[in-house]
Amino acid sequence: MREIVLDTETTGLDPATGDRIVEIGCLELINHVPTGRSLHHYINPERDMPLGAFEVHGLSTEFLSGYPVFAAVADEIVEFLGDAVLVIHNAAFDMKFINAELRRLERPEIPMSQALDTVQLARRKYPGAQVSLDALCRRFEIDNGHRTLHGALLDADLLAAVYLELIGGRQPDLALAAEAAPEPTATQRAEERAARPFREPRPHAPSVEELAAHRAFLDSIKNPIWLAGQAAG
Repeated sequence: MREIVLDTETTGLDPATGDRIVEIGCLELINHVPTGRSLHHYINPERDMPLGAFEVHGLSTEFLSGYPVFAAVADEIVEFLGDAVLVIHNAAFDMKFINAELRRLERPEIPMSQALDTVQLARRKYPGAQVSLDALCRRFEIDNGHRTLHGALLDADLLAAVYLELIGGRQPDLALAAEAAPEPTATQRAEERAARPFREPRPHAPSVEELAAHRAFLDSIKNPIWLAGQAAG
């Protein structure tokens, strides 16, 4: 099962009023195990950076002016996402921005059904509790001390750890999911059998004493079915 943990940073809250994506970070999971594959882009939003947004992520207009526009990296992003489940914290926010960028390029949108919202997942698991990314990191004792500003790839990395905890925690055997151990050959199996210490077979027949005790027990029962079966035989 392929999943992509995804986060974006933007110039504001609403693409309908002209806000744009300025950063996207994605991490790949296979069977809930990080594969090491990732995608990260800073994006020139082709507009100014409002002060409020700058205070959240620290990405200035000047800094972003040297990076490609969304149209230049759209193919790479769409190809990386593919048809994987998109694990996103507050999925409606990021999905509306991604699809707004795709609409601007007259490209097919990504269906909301492809997204898994970890905010909703956390609310179902911990009703009434805080479900911000920072709050969940505290709950699961995930170190986020280096998160002084929001960053798409950093937040995706933290979200991946949070997501694995939300679905039950990473099990030791999950490491085998990405690469299963090869089956032993016939020679290897023979060598393993030869290396085992020889043990004399244990006797399983009843002793004379056990047979006598069993007979005494049957004699104490009126018409035991065991003796009837022996007589019929």
